[in-house]
Amino acid sequence: MKTVAELNDIVKQVRRDIVRMVHAVQSGHPGGSLGCAEYFTVLYQNTMSHSAVPFNMDGKNEDVFVLSNGHISPVFYSTLAHSGYFDKSELATFRKLESRLQGHPATEEGLPGIRIASGSLGQGLSVSVGIAQSKKLNKDAHNVYVLMGDGELQEGQNWEAIMYAGHNKVDNLIATVDFNKAQIDGSTTDIMGFHELNSKFESFGWDVMEMDGNDVESVNAGLEEAKTRSGNGKPVVIIMKTEMGNGVDFMMGSHKWHGIPPNDEQLASALDQNISTIGDY
Repeated sequence: MKTVAELNDIVKQVRRDIVRMVHAVQSGHPGGSLGCAEYFTVLYQNTMSHSAVPFNMDGKNEDVFVLSNGHISPVFYSTLAHSGYFDKSELATFRKLESRLQGHPATEEGLPGIRIASGSLGQGLSVSVGIAQSKKLNKDAHNVYVLMGDGELQEGQNWEAIMYAGHNKVDNLIATVDFNKAQIDGSTTDIMGFHELNSKFESFGWDVMEMDGNDVESVNAGLEEAKTRSGNGKPVVIIMKTEMGNGVDFMMGSHKWHGIPPNDEQLASALDQNISTIGDY
């Protein structure tokens, strides 16, 4: 288990990786990636029981994570590299031809840690429900974790999966909604707002939690509590409040950084705001 100080140091390095990766190819999605750096770091460093080497594609006898909003691949790739799934130097190949680190995670490249292709929004929860039920059938007592974007909940397939999971008591499933209230075209409130999101999940038979997704201690405590709630007859969902672009002052609070890379001057500023002892790739 990592300490809070150790986790925060990794978070800063993950942020550095994100902005450097996106800047290098002038393509990618920094805003949502930065907002979820704390979640990914705590999940992989402290919460999940998982094995990087050898990577077990079927996920038997370990916890499994599914990234539904696959466009935030930079934070996922950085986290996997810092968790030992592949060498950190490979982060420099992000979005380049023949790279295993494509803009959206894909399985045909054979990148360790990637179990589903994602980025077509709205599908990750359904896949996660299937994996969770498979674990139950195989007497595998581990959990399945899935991260979704709040804008992604505008996809109807999610609500079919939410209804199904609650009805079938898929209680080894821990879903998290990145509730940053922003999507590519603006505020989720303006585009298609969520009224009483907590009660919506509750009405479908889910156990609902909230946490501050940009505070390492809150994320650590929240994910640990979610683990204690699993196995009690209900799937668990965490409404995780985050700030898009968190940790980089000129990106924070603006949906415009959903998919825009920083220029040279902005990169230097972002790196100055996130000094880490770990070292760049």
